[in-house]
Amino acid sequence: METNSMFGSGGAPAFSPFTMAFQPIVDVVRHEVFAHEALVRSPGTSCVAALFGDLQPAQRYAFDQACRGKAIALAGSLGMESRLSLNMLPNALARPEDYASQTVLAAERSNFPIDRLMFEVTEGEQIANVPHLTDVLRAYKPRGLTSAIDDFGAGFAGIELLAMFQPDVVKIDMHLVRDIHTDRVRRTIVRGLVGICRELGIRVVAEGVETREELQVLRGFGVELFQGYLFARPQVEALPVIDWRAL
Repeated sequence: METNSMFGSGGAPAFSPFTMAFQPIVDVVRHEVFAHEALVRSPGTSCVAALFGDLQPAQRYAFDQACRGKAIALAGSLGMESRLSLNMLPNALARPEDYASQTVLAAERSNFPIDRLMFEVTEGEQIANVPHLTDVLRAYKPRGLTSAIDDFGAGFAGIELLAMFQPDVVKIDMHLVRDIHTDRVRRTIVRGLVGICRELGIRVVAEGVETREELQVLRGFGVELFQGYLFARPQVEALPVIDWRAL
């Protein structure tokens, strides 16, 4: 399942070859997979950034959408029963192409249930119109779509977005999680963020968890959802096996 690195007919955008990998987000209380995050991969190279390097802004949003379409098709073919977590550039939601609707239509075409989609709003770019973004996410909530803020604590608009819109899930950035068992400052910050989310009724995912020591500290804060090498590495075009021995 790859695209060709040529311009399509009629000037339609085409991209370098890419595919998708999946990494689970696990619920350590229920011992089940909460979601699988779709991650773009470039065959033959570990440099994912190269896929974006030569793209103009409009092409970047189109490529972002193409990745979601491929992830949905793959998830359906693999029989994924968990949520499918899809990264969404926040400003793509405000574009006239309406990439959110395109993603939902792609799920319908692949017979993938809408209520198993999770949109992760990434903090990799500054959000141009936060009210519009929140309106779009609210519009899909009645259909069961799960909303999330990705890499919380590492980007542009985490606190601002959280103040205006309370998503279903907040994903704590891995740089706050790394070696948290040895870093009092990180423990203080993350404990506070988890407490805020608890009061707002938001579930927390700890990203990038690699050691049992990190897991134990975060479990002590009440975190139940985890993503990281401690449980499973991303697998290309496959659903990884979970290493529950980490518990």
